[in-house]
Amino acid sequence: MTPTARPSAIAGYEDWPAYVRNHPRHQASAPPAQEFSDALGVPGACAPSGLTVHWEETHDGATTSQLSWQLGFGPRTTGWLIRPAGSSGPLPGVLALHCHGGNKFGGADRLVELPDNHPSAAAARAGHYDGHALATDTARRGFAVLAHDSFAWGSRKFDLSAPPWRTSAALDARRAQWRDDGVVPSDADDYNAAAGFHEDTVAKAAGLLGSSLAGMVAHDDLAALDILASLPDVDQDRLGCIGFSGGGGRSLALAVLSPRIRAAVVSCMMTTFESLLPAYLDAHSWLLQTPGLWKLGDWPELTARAGAARFLVQYALADDLFPEDGMRQAHRILESLYGGTDRYTGSFWPGGHVFTAPMQDEALEFLAKTLAF
Repeated sequence: MTPTARPSAIAGYEDWPAYVRNHPRHQASAPPAQEFSDALGVPGACAPSGLTVHWEETHDGATTSQLSWQLGFGPRTTGWLIRPAGSSGPLPGVLALHCHGGNKFGGADRLVELPDNHPSAAAARAGHYDGHALATDTARRGFAVLAHDSFAWGSRKFDLSAPPWRTSAALDARRAQWRDDGVVPSDADDYNAAAGFHEDTVAKAAGLLGSSLAGMVAHDDLAALDILASLPDVDQDRLGCIGFSGGGGRSLALAVLSPRIRAAVVSCMMTTFESLLPAYLDAHSWLLQTPGLWKLGDWPELTARAGAARFLVQYALADDLFPEDGMRQAHRILESLYGGTDRYTGSFWPGGHVFTAPMQDEALEFLAKTLAF
């Protein structure tokens, strides 16, 4: 009897281990940033290849282009470049970083107004972004915005059509529960359930390779930043990034890893590590919780490794992912680090884990002021 082939635990990414082994680590511009990069295990990026523009259209004051490019491993990356309609001359550039959201079926599409948005993107926008398309709205304020799928999301997701052992067993149990409850899951529901279980496997694989989930995501974000900075309509001296939740963590990390970032918005993703223990630890994914990162300092203290970047940090007082005392302690740490300077602005908002329209307005005003129109 021929044994059944065991499914790949990293399907779609079989070339990932060789890439990490054969590429040196990311080289940061200063020792504090290099320590952070090494803690995340960020691989050095090869130049993206095959940059392609698939289509372009203008609607309601914004011109959107769908792009794709190939990194050194895994599937092609899809991204969207959005600019103010009719704009000319170099614009300040912003990298819009999508959240985790438990939705890996999609990626940056939740941030972009598209004629054929998948229902999962619309649901993510309604649930986390107050119904707004963050990247498109940012472009309408006068920015060139690039929103891309990052490692393990959207176009960069793993192939879980034949899930590996642990993921398969957990997914079978979830499907049985759906059947018992009379629920018919969508394709996105099914994938996201599998991806939620599979994230432990991805984090395990990254750790074996000397990296981390956050380090691999940062690799993709740095490559996207290089693309944004290289575009002829973008002023590479006026670059910023914006993110909510997991995207806020990515925003902080990118500001540390690249001196190109002058302004970073971190929305609903700031606390102290200690405040997560013991009750809030399980509320977060591997994107926040990289083993050993605390050795470098607390989460708010990591911003001090970001050179001259300026930060807007937004806190939601009823955020069920972060205790209020942890957020307020992080705010005090940041004030002690940057008191008397314009490096840090902190704001507290009512409500839960949502990037509300007023919060987005504040964030875009911060970017406009900091990137000096």
